[in-house]
Amino acid sequence: MTDDAPVTDQPDTRQVDELLDDIYHGQERITQAVIYRRAVAAELPAELLSRIAALPQGEYSVDEAADLLGGTVA
Repeated sequence: MTDDAPVTDQPDTRQVDELLDDIYHGQERITQAVIYRRAVAAELPAELLSRIAALPQGEYSVDEAADLLGGTVA
């Protein structure tokens, strides 16, 4: 028996939204590297970490990051 979370076809946007809400509090733009480090620290799923790692280096507004990562934060 495993303790793995169930696999679903729909990505869980709550995790993306919570991450972005947390890291963009009081910030205009954040680098891809900071987003990735915070996602690793939050122990987000490997699929989400892969999407963040695939972002081009640079700074992103919360809207840009949400669009690219499938979140709903606006």
